[in-house]
Parts: sequence; structure tokens; C-alpha cells
Amino acid sequence: MSRILFITSNRLGDAVLSTGVLDHLLRAYPDARTTVVCGPVPAGLFEGVPGLERVIKLPKRKYSLHWWKMWSACFPKCWDMVVDLRNAPLSYALFSRCQIHLGKANKDHAHRVAAMGSLVDLADNPPAPRLWILPKDEVEAAKMIPDGAPVLALGPTANWIGKTWNPERFAELALRLTADDGILPGGRIAVIAHRTEFAMAKPVLDALPKERTLNLVGEAPLGVVAACLKRTAFYVGNDSGLMHMAAAAGVPTLGLFGPSREEHYAPWGPHCAAVRGDKSYDDVFPDDYDYRNTPSLMGDLSVEQVERAAKKLWSQMS
Repeated sequence: MSRILFITSNRLGDAVLSTGVLDHLLRAYPDARTTVVCGPVPAGLFEGVPGLERVIKLPKRKYSLHWWKMWSACFPKCWDMVVDLRNAPLSYALFSRCQIHLGKANKDHAHRVAAMGSLVDLADNPPAPRLWILPKDEVEAAKMIPDGAPVLALGPTANWIGKTWNPERFAELALRLTADDGILPGGRIAVIAHRTEFAMAKPVLDALPKERTLNLVGEAPLGVVAACLKRTAFYVGNDSGLMHMAAAAGVPTLGLFGPSREEHYAPWGPHCAAVRGDKSYDDVFPDDYDYRNTPSLMGDLSVEQVERAAKKLWSQMS
């Protein structure tokens, strides 16, 4: 029996993008016992991993002391394979038969999925991100999104305000896409976000018709969120971890981009696309740009542009 140590991101989006490599390894070694090291936020992604031995949640600490915690937890064992996507120096000090490190691959390949695929010699045909959803999560998701009219999922939040599209535009887009001449006529609209992002999601919720809106802002485990996404028909959202989860769940996914590079982080999959406004990435940032205080940098992206992109992606499905 093989034992795999998989060290991945503390960020949700990057952790999702890394799941394709893990899935590839588990297919190659179906009897493997796997330990995952990641940040607390994405830890729930891995609860359904086949052969999971343990998830080590690794909050960042000053002076990189979190890596000593990882080393002390993993050092006593001999690993058949250590896969380190964080380039942690202490991972080299673990007993292992084989080690794989991200190294410079993250800079040598445009999209992050291709970069990670290169680690297993699959840069040209990288393994797609995937989600492992447990039956109990599907049961909970069915309560949150019961059977009925198709669901348009919205992801109006992001890890910083500059990456968020205007809430009123999200609402207007949702109404257009669920209108009689839209891609999901008469569809329901699910607004998905974490409880801590409620302030960003509330203007969208307030602008939508209550009778067709599903408020999924809360603290549902990531497995339940993933199962909810699988029950939706189409997803539109800012560049975020939730966007990558939607794509990994197999949902047609349209990502909205401004102050981040779609060539690096576009949603990955055959039914995914990215759209930005008239400004390039380099042109988006103002001269007095301040990460903490600059408001949304997505103002050049119109509802019409996103609607056209959504309809184009939907037409490719038929």
C-alpha cells in the first residue's frame, strides 16, 4: 500500500486547481493512503478523497513556523510520495521514496492547471480539477436546492473588493438570463457566498425577486457547497475559489475578470469561459492603486458583455 503526502494551498481557488494532480495520482495508485496538508479554508474539499488518512490544517504563522508544525506531524512516517505544491523547504527533510515540487513550473506555464499538470508530465493534457462529494453532502444540498426549475448560480463575492463586479449588474444579468428569452427561462437564482461575505452578497439578494431567489449565504461545509453547485444549471461569478469549485463540479461556468489574469486563472473545463471588460489586465489598475482601499476595478465590464458571453457559452452546450 502506497502512502502519499499532498501539500497544497491555503487558498481555496489554488487548492481546487490542484485537485486534478491528486486525482491523477489516486487513479495511478488506487490503494494509496493519502494525507493532505492545506490551509483551514480549503480543508473541507478533501474530506471525500478516497483512501484519505488525514487532513492537516495548517494556518499561516509568523516566521514560517507553520512549516515546523507540518514537519513534526509528518516526519515520523516514511512516505512513498511527497507532492509539495507550496515549495516548503522542510518537505525536503521528510523521509520519502519520491518527491515532486512545484518549483518554477508555476511560472513556466500560463494556466495554473497546466503548471501543476507538468509535475506529472501532463502539461499538454493536464488532469482537470475535481471534487469528491459524499452522499451526506448530496442529501443536505437537496434540501437547500430542492428539485424544480433550473437554477442560475451567482458568485458575487471575492477575496478583495477590487475583483468584485457591481451587485446591481449581477442582479440585472440574472434577470436577463432567466427571462423568457434568456438561457434559463423562469429559472431560479441561487446566490452563494460564505457568511463572512454577506455584506457583498446582500445588495444582490435585495435586488432579486424573493419568490425565485435561493439565499445560500451561510456556513455550509465545502462538500455541501460542492453538491449544491452540481444541482445548478449555469454559474456566473467573480474570479474566486467558488468559481473554480463550480467548474470542477462540471457546471457551465463563466468567470468575470478585471484585476486578475484569465490566462492564469480562468475556470478550467470544456464548458467554461472567461470575460473581461474593454481594459486589459495592465490597464485596469489606477495610478494611485492601493490594494486595501481601491474599490471595484470591474466597472468597464458591462451587463451586455457578460450576457453575450453567457449566451455564447450556453449555445456551445447544445
